[in-house]
Amino acid sequence: MNKFILLLPFLSIFFSCSDNGFTNKNPYLPNYTFTIDLNMNLPAYSSLQYPSNAIYYSGVGAKGIFVFNTGSGYNAFDAACPNQALSSCSTMTLKGINIVCACDSKEYSLFTGQAQGGAQYPLKQYRVEVNGKLLRVYN
Repeated sequence: MNKFILLLPFLSIFFSCSDNGFTNKNPYLPNYTFTIDLNMNLPAYSSLQYPSNAIYYSGVGAKGIFVFNTGSGYNAFDAACPNQALSSCSTMTLKGINIVCACDSKEYSLFTGQAQGGAQYPLKQYRVEVNGKLLRVYN
């Protein structure tokens, strides 16, 4: 009985851990594991140092990713339309602070990942860590 009482505080700490509510599930988009490092000192990524700027990075995720400076942090989203099966038209294009799906013309905010006018699934989001001028994007 004494062992159980000693174990109880450790169990409560273990079960209180969470993943901050981060969810990345979408039946149209498979999960690909990747990690990329973007050095914002390089010309290709230097625009990310300023709020409301985005870059497209191909070759990772389902159709590449968009990385966006929100002004208070960074968001990274898959470039595949979240409400369409993968196809030739499902790569999204940048339009200011939004990205647009060519299949259904829906626009998604790079600030929130939500579609204007609503949609079943938001953009598939990836994690971003900032270390000085280096951004690590991963799934």
